[in-house]
Amino acid sequence: MAMRNSHRLSLRAMGPFKISRQFLRNFHKDTRAPSAPSPTPFVPDVQTFLSLIGRGMSKYASKLPSWEKLFSMSSTELRELGIEPSRQRRYLLRKREKFRHGIYGPGGDLENVVDGVAQLRIVEVPFELKDSTLGKDVPRQLTASATLTPGMRRVVVNIPPDATDYTYDPSKPLKKFAHMKINNGSIIQGPFLQPLKGSNGRAALIKAQEGMWEDKLGHKVDGGERRRAEVRAKKRSEERKKEM
Repeated sequence: MAMRNSHRLSLRAMGPFKISRQFLRNFHKDTRAPSAPSPTPFVPDVQTFLSLIGRGMSKYASKLPSWEKLFSMSSTELRELGIEPSRQRRYLLRKREKFRHGIYGPGGDLENVVDGVAQLRIVEVPFELKDSTLGKDVPRQLTASATLTPGMRRVVVNIPPDATDYTYDPSKPLKKFAHMKINNGSIIQGPFLQPLKGSNGRAALIKAQEGMWEDKLGHKVDGGERRRAEVRAKKRSEERKKEM
């Protein structure tokens, strides 16, 4: 009897501990939908986002009344809105999660955008090298060349589409833009860029347009991999019948 009573007492003693563990599990289990990411200057609204990801998704813009709805609706709710077939919903969910995590297509990380248009330009800025002894940035001396000013390096910057000059501000960190690079030391390259006349390849515009971020579907040949042998056999049979 003493052992039974001690067992009961131990269970009672563990009671509050079990409750607290359960409380912590429930506390950490957040069933709420993740918050919507902030729009970017290049992707300011639902219509632009759906247009960029392509696959005809822009036709559903009227069904998604707000940016918050776009990033919070479940697959079931999207189906109730009439977004069909299911692969379209899966595609939308995948693209919005990429955007939520800052994985953008060309132009998505640009800041100086006017009416969906931005300019990218190659400029020279001081080449600064961190000096651990002095604890500050000091200019790094570079040898002179016919195309590069001594002590300078070339970077890609984003400026408004109608701007012609860029002023370097050492207090603002330079940003690297996804999908954009400098080729041969003086030519800017990237998808959907439209070079500006007279810039010798050092400046270009990029404009938001349908399908810029689209993941292209694979092209099925003769009905796809599973039915390919069957479809081709039928074609050969039909060709033989025509020859007879």
